[in-house]
Amino acid sequence: MDVLSMLLQGFAVCFTWENILAVIIGVLVGTLTGVLPGIGVTGAMALLLPISFGMDGTTALIMFAGIYYGAMYGGSTTSILVNLPGEAASVVTCLDGNQMAKKGRAGAALSISAIGSFVAGTFGLVGLSFFAPWLAKVALRFGPPEYFAIAILGLVLLTNLTGKNPLKSFLMVLVGIMMSTVGMDAVTGLRRFTFGVPELMRGFEFGVVAMAVFGINELFGTLLEPQEEIKVGKVRFRELYPTRDELRRSVGPILRGTLIGFLIGLMPGPAGTLSSFSSYSVEKKLSKHPEKFGHGAIEGVAGPESANNAASSAAMIPLLSLGLPFAPPAALLLTGFIVHGITPGPTLIAQHPDMFWGLVASMYIGNVFLIILNLPFVGVFASMLKTPANILMPIVMVITFTGALATNNSTFDLILLLILGVFAYFMSKFGYSMAPLAVGLVLGGTIETGMVQGLIICNGSFIELMSRPFAGTILGLAMIMLLATFAKPIKRILVHSKED
Repeated sequence: MDVLSMLLQGFAVCFTWENILAVIIGVLVGTLTGVLPGIGVTGAMALLLPISFGMDGTTALIMFAGIYYGAMYGGSTTSILVNLPGEAASVVTCLDGNQMAKKGRAGAALSISAIGSFVAGTFGLVGLSFFAPWLAKVALRFGPPEYFAIAILGLVLLTNLTGKNPLKSFLMVLVGIMMSTVGMDAVTGLRRFTFGVPELMRGFEFGVVAMAVFGINELFGTLLEPQEEIKVGKVRFRELYPTRDELRRSVGPILRGTLIGFLIGLMPGPAGTLSSFSSYSVEKKLSKHPEKFGHGAIEGVAGPESANNAASSAAMIPLLSLGLPFAPPAALLLTGFIVHGITPGPTLIAQHPDMFWGLVASMYIGNVFLIILNLPFVGVFASMLKTPANILMPIVMVITFTGALATNNSTFDLILLLILGVFAYFMSKFGYSMAPLAVGLVLGGTIETGMVQGLIICNGSFIELMSRPFAGTILGLAMIMLLATFAKPIKRILVHSKED
């Protein structure tokens, strides 16, 4: 009951006109940030940080928190409608969300995305309210060897994410890992594979790569290949929302995605992206019809969108309880705390209870605002599909190029965008999926850093690293799954060679 009474006190703090306005501004900016690729939630928070200097500390942090979880909602909109992920965590939503849109079910996909996000966000906030200190301590027990093992397992699970051919998917994962090694070595500080190009010192920005391999790839496909004329008839109101069957099929993925996202959100790294990919992989493995994934399966939207929203709520637990930002947006939130003279950590609740519980209460209110904002405008979003390709594609191109330029304010990113877009288009023509490349790029840095730091801890011995109970178990499981993934293709090759 003590937690409930403190939460009620937090709602009392939040229900002032300044804080309610901060919630509304935060979720609106966050939603727009998610819709528009390139700027990113971290960039938006960084741009607005100076504006918060004159604000009350609680009001400023409420606004930043709104931007943070609002972006998780907004990122799905362009992913579903035009196959252009607004946020890295929404990359996987492109796979089935955009296919649903092409089949006239954009409204259902957007609705399920909003419902799943609301359910997952609310569950995450309940966890934040009741279990923050205990769950944060559990997450802290993992060291670099454990993160290395988890990343390897994630890589194995996600290698065959979309491709029907696991060998082709594995090759694209390797390309993504190689791309993750370009730039400054996080451990030694040395330059790697920059070939004398100063702009490559920062490595490949995930936002630019995602816009290239999904957005520009789609743009080239529309411009260079003959397109069937799509006649969009008058859509009835009830067709904008999920059918009873779609809702039934979404319940399990939403609940599983919520749990997966919440657990992954407690770990360092790009939790939203990892959780959405992991949820997609789990749903595909559990499905009785995995062949439908990538062709408009509602489960492929419900699970990942729930996962990335649960992860964004869970990432607040180590930040508020221990002062440890496990993701870049959380690091910006930490900066906001410090700017306003507050240090997150074990003493935050005791020293600043009004701020802590006011922030938590604002997230409940923001979640309600987001569902109110998203569901009624499903029809408006879905009507974008009526826009002819010769009008829509130039708009997508402008948004994409603006987003790439805004990432680092560098024309080099525009050149990179085009080069990677051409590469993605031709590789897609030969049956190579781009989602495994994104997985490799995301996990490559985590694997490398975890392995190097883990070997330092284990005195350079892989045997000692494997002897750690959790790390050894996870790596062993990853090896078994890797062998199982490639068993069928290898067997097929051996059978064909004997027949010849």
